[in-house]
Amino acid sequence: MGHPQNGVRLSVSGIVQGVGFRPFIWRIATESGLNGQVFNDAAGVKIDLLCSEETARQFARQISESLPALARIDEITLEKVAVSKVNGFHIVTSRSGNVTTGCAPDAATCAECLAELLDPQGRRYQYPFINCTNCGPRLSIIRQIPYDRASTTMADFALCAACQAEYTNPADRRFHAQPNACAECGPHCWLELPGREKVASDSPFAELARVVKSGGIIAVKGIGGVHLACDATNEQAVTQLRERKQRPDKALALMAKDMSMIARYASVSPQDEALLTSPAAPVVLLYPHQTAKSVIASGIAPDTALLGFMLPYSPVHYLLMDHLDVPLVMTSGNRSGMPQAITNDDAREQLADIADLMLLHDRPIHNRLDDSVVMSGPDSPQVLRRARGYAPTSLPLPPGFTDSEPLIALGGQLKSTLCLINNNRAIVTQHLGDLHDASTFEQYLHTLSLYQQLYAITPTRYSCDTHPEYIATKHAVSLEEQGHKVVRVQHHHAHIAACLGDNRYPLDGPAVLGICLDGTGYGEDETLWGGEFLIGGYAGMQRVASLMPVALIGGAQAIRSPWRSLYAQLRRVVSAAEMASLADICPQLASPMCKSFEKMLSMQLNSPLSSSAGRLFDAVAAALGCAPEHISYEGQAAIKLETLAAECHSEVTPYRFTLTQNHIEPASFWPQIIADLRRGRSRAEMALAFHLGFAAALVEMTHRLAERYAFATVVLSGGVMQNQLLNAQLTQALNGAGFKVLTHQQLPANDGGISYGQALVTLARTIGTPCS
Repeated sequence: MGHPQNGVRLSVSGIVQGVGFRPFIWRIATESGLNGQVFNDAAGVKIDLLCSEETARQFARQISESLPALARIDEITLEKVAVSKVNGFHIVTSRSGNVTTGCAPDAATCAECLAELLDPQGRRYQYPFINCTNCGPRLSIIRQIPYDRASTTMADFALCAACQAEYTNPADRRFHAQPNACAECGPHCWLELPGREKVASDSPFAELARVVKSGGIIAVKGIGGVHLACDATNEQAVTQLRERKQRPDKALALMAKDMSMIARYASVSPQDEALLTSPAAPVVLLYPHQTAKSVIASGIAPDTALLGFMLPYSPVHYLLMDHLDVPLVMTSGNRSGMPQAITNDDAREQLADIADLMLLHDRPIHNRLDDSVVMSGPDSPQVLRRARGYAPTSLPLPPGFTDSEPLIALGGQLKSTLCLINNNRAIVTQHLGDLHDASTFEQYLHTLSLYQQLYAITPTRYSCDTHPEYIATKHAVSLEEQGHKVVRVQHHHAHIAACLGDNRYPLDGPAVLGICLDGTGYGEDETLWGGEFLIGGYAGMQRVASLMPVALIGGAQAIRSPWRSLYAQLRRVVSAAEMASLADICPQLASPMCKSFEKMLSMQLNSPLSSSAGRLFDAVAAALGCAPEHISYEGQAAIKLETLAAECHSEVTPYRFTLTQNHIEPASFWPQIIADLRRGRSRAEMALAFHLGFAAALVEMTHRLAERYAFATVVLSGGVMQNQLLNAQLTQALNGAGFKVLTHQQLPANDGGISYGQALVTLARTIGTPCS
């Protein structure tokens, strides 16, 4: 190198490491005839150019318009610096021994690798672990930083000469592709029968397909975990899978060979197709064609009108689907209530009496990744589960949260995630599951430790939910006992803050009205909330109205038994003597257990009051006969109620709810529904009338609150807001009334987003900005 000369440095932040960004810069700079260098540092990538400032700006625009598939630029800054005189453009080693930009998400097989996979003349023909810098495993294989091969589960696979040549060639798309491998030097897969008996086969994927075609169930170890699969058009196979897996009702995801296969069964919009074919390759919820109902097994999604489709996203999936002409059920490989298996031993132990044949491999999965689930919306996709393909992509903090201190938010109990704040960015982990399971909590702690190391974060404080019985809260207590600072954030405040942050609402923005509807959350008055109107902002919110609280008979048992919620609701408008006469509405109302319910209500035994919207939906579903006596998964009754409402194609008059100053009162609604049930009105009409009436009550309460408080923005969050019908009615009516409506963009409205909300509330309180 020669003497330093005047030049320009571009500092690039975003997803710019481990995604082929430096070779991309090298290629563009070389083609442009520029001299200089590119290197990684702790904040991202630095580009030193021997050129004028205007040329550097043109270069910045050029790279922003033609990024690699997995890269994302959040910011490019320019500064004049002294640059060593060099001939040509060079990729140099990292200027920091501790790169802390984390890790990119796993990405679906790119078009180039797919063509190579299917090319009989290529050296990676039908190799199940083909990848490059544009695709393949990232988060699922990383153990620690910096992100290089030795820090991943590929460490034990030494590169052969041919792969090494690709790895060291800046012009090759496998330059520094850490999982790079081929059949000579990389991982291998094999078939096993239950009991560890290996099956010799020259064509393992053809053998798997043979089992599927014969009505069997297979286990397939992929990128982020093991899946169970069977023929989605075979009713008996689907029934058998549900029985063995002990998953009686919850919808099963489907994998199709290609877009044309999906189009055979479901309506696909341009937005749907963009989601399905994106590097994230999520499960996308679609409305099936009428003809699909006679082909797809009825047991796939018995509670909903939607089908969840995804495309193959790994070479393993492509090689399997190449032998099939029907969609597959592709559901997590686990027993009901347990985390998805990720190790070979996990698969052998959990799935031995579920799968007839297993495909296993020797590339370890270090971090479990469930499939992400999304649905197209009128403006943007609605994320229902954020995991593979999306996490750990960072989120920029909203305006006003600059120079934020590092912290970790511990999330909630169900659909748990963690959120780390570092370098003015938020990193929300992949979906981790429900923490009541010990194995899930073990994975939760593993993920907490991993992300702290990946992002080199030493938190100044932690934040958690206020519910004292949440596992995450108990973990926060243990941290507090070790001397760490812990901030507790009310559940529904965290929901609203998460949605504010998801829309980059500024910290000093005016007060908003948050409408938060969910199952239950611990309220500031130590009762159970779930149908809330909150006024304020990030730093603080005030409860100004809610659904009228109703007893949860048996506490948590009411969550699992919708008819208990129905009994509690009806008991507020019907005497105990009259309850048995309503058995024609719900047969359980004549159950001998009702005597116990009466005693519990009169003596206030294990019957806490709750303003839960979720329990109101449960009660209505029970009244209309679409709720099971005991639900098998969270939200089942409400999903069945929404599905029933969608079956009504006629205009209906909404049911009426009474409003007081601070409450929406369902008591006035129940006599209407009882009368309709007795005169034999269509259940679908009644389900729709409830949705429309409840939405109208929420809108009317918003108008009344607007007369008392100053707000122009309404924020919608909570798991009940994932009800498409309710959400659409609310959004349309509120927008039409002149309110600005904010809904979730990149994070789920359910509890998968509250860790982000906890973090923002904690930061706002730390910064000291008062509630507007």
